[in-house]
Amino acid sequence: MEGIVTELFHGKMLINGNLVDSATGNRIESFNPMNEELIGSVPCATPDDVDVAYEAAERAQMEWAKTDMGHRVKVLNDFAQMLLDRKEEIATLEVRDTGNTVGPMNQDVVTAADRIRLYAGLGYELKGETIPSTSSGLHITIREPYGVVGRIIPFNHPMGFAASRLAPAVIAGNSILIKPPEQSPLSACILAEICQNSFPSGLVNILTGDGLTGEAIVKHPKIKRIAFIGSAATGMRIQNSASEVAVKNVTLELGGKNPLIACSDSDVEQVATAAIRGMNFAWQGQSCGSTSRILLHEDLHDAVVNRMIEKLNALKIGDPLDPDVNMGPINSKPQYDRIKIMINEALNQGAKCVVGGGCPKGEMFQKGYWIEPTLLLDVEQSMEIAKTEVFGPVVSVMKWSAIEDALNIANDVEYGLTASIYTNDFNTAMYFSRNIKAGYIWINGTNTHFRNVPYGGFKNSGVGREEGLDELLSYTETKAINWNPN
Repeated sequence: MEGIVTELFHGKMLINGNLVDSATGNRIESFNPMNEELIGSVPCATPDDVDVAYEAAERAQMEWAKTDMGHRVKVLNDFAQMLLDRKEEIATLEVRDTGNTVGPMNQDVVTAADRIRLYAGLGYELKGETIPSTSSGLHITIREPYGVVGRIIPFNHPMGFAASRLAPAVIAGNSILIKPPEQSPLSACILAEICQNSFPSGLVNILTGDGLTGEAIVKHPKIKRIAFIGSAATGMRIQNSASEVAVKNVTLELGGKNPLIACSDSDVEQVATAAIRGMNFAWQGQSCGSTSRILLHEDLHDAVVNRMIEKLNALKIGDPLDPDVNMGPINSKPQYDRIKIMINEALNQGAKCVVGGGCPKGEMFQKGYWIEPTLLLDVEQSMEIAKTEVFGPVVSVMKWSAIEDALNIANDVEYGLTASIYTNDFNTAMYFSRNIKAGYIWINGTNTHFRNVPYGGFKNSGVGREEGLDELLSYTETKAINWNPN
């Protein structure tokens, strides 16, 4: 079986420019979700390790903040190229560690490099203002880095998020402590090697570990800026923990229960294709932006559902290292168990499963965390499956007739990350766009993130925006300077 790894990966983390083990020597083991085979381990950083990393980062940041923007731009562009030079190695390891399919994992590295270069280019936009408050004085603002910042990474895009999200912090003049996901931590050790050769010692520190490692970063009294991508529940805990020790700027890009709304004038084939594409099955639906609620106008409901069934049944499930495979295993056993519970609960509440719902058939699926792409019909808004993020390959279809009903269904959740609207009518598109409580809207599209377009959510889907100028500015504080010539 291709997914079995015979040589165990032995990773190290990066502190003060050195690849090291943790202070205790404790390690976290990582297993291939395809077959439950042990594939490697990483250090489990302690609070003492975090303190050492902070001290190194503080020293490095003071020197880095003195560098010219042109120097920072070159360092980041060189870093992006070094990342691309190891693309295949990174992607292969991440496939084994996450269960995500190989094509998108290769693309994750390319996307990360693109975003790094975007922020290198945006560095010159860290501008202040001149304010005409008085006729004789000079009143200006400048932007200064926070100093040492912290970043916590989720398991669905381990390298993609860790590599790209350090860029805005570093180009703004900060140093950074990065906590990779404990579920899929291995590629972070390759990132540590690349960063060791790309940045001054201490500027970027990568601390693999568990929840206590992340908590030590969040609760460090001198790390004032924290960024997190993950679940709403964890985001709330981070806010609470951070507030216990200091006043901090915490940005959160959290989960979603994202609607795709198809109006009666939309094309059946286009909607069905978008419904499948928007679910991110290459990541087993484990994506915060997945369009897990398909809201179909009654006039095209049956036709779209029939095409969705055909498309879902055509998806190939198997070894995610096979480029012809469309979907691999769920990331971890806890996530696998949670998805199964939510499917069973939906069926008990009256939903109808017309595709999937269980484990695929075949010998290779006897081990690992496999769940078929699942399509649920007759989903009512009162059901838990209609309101709670599954973070798995589960699509719920709901029917509507009046525009107001579709809008109410779309907004009747605690989340507000993304939404897709399919219609050929401009006024309808604008009505939904203006009234849906979500931060990122597609009209006749889905899933694509556009460069320098701010991404983030309303309600419990988070605070702050990423992937654009807003994120860059969020790593700076504004200082006002007033000069009186008299």
